[in-house]
Amino acid sequence: MSGVPASEFSRMIDVRQIGDAPVELAANEAERAALAARFDLVRIDRLEARVTLEAKGAEVDAMGRMQASWVQSCAISGEDLPQQADEEIAFRFVPERASTQSSDTEIELTSEDCDEIPYSGSAFDLGEAVAQSLVLAIDPFAEGPEAERARAAAGIVSEGKAGPFAALAGLKLPKGS
Repeated sequence: MSGVPASEFSRMIDVRQIGDAPVELAANEAERAALAARFDLVRIDRLEARVTLEAKGAEVDAMGRMQASWVQSCAISGEDLPQQADEEIAFRFVPERASTQSSDTEIELTSEDCDEIPYSGSAFDLGEAVAQSLVLAIDPFAEGPEAERARAAAGIVSEGKAGPFAALAGLKLPKGS
């Protein structure tokens, strides 16, 4: 994988070594700190997964559960906002197909193609797939309890309070009009 940076939470799995026991993954402190920087989070307190692998030739189905807790900045106030996820995860790792098409050729993807993660050689990175599941669980627009106060201080009206005549509501007509 030359030219591609190594994942902060790399857990390489060799297809030839897959057994019956589920794979347990847990990010250590340094990995969590590196992922937090990558995903623009204040910190990640926990990132764990338990995944069952089923090899079907060179293709591998991976199903399990990811549990994570992190702190991110509120999208409005910037305050620390603790978050967590406990989600089922499912991936299909497939060998990279030899590219015989030029970069100008259009290809059509099916919904099944979108669930597949290509790998080269005999190993795939289960840790990176779990890290990608974490980033999908993060709400980039999460708001904390101080969001309304921050909006008011900035003079921003909430969507529910705005309407076509919201600007006129603040105007006062002189008496006798």
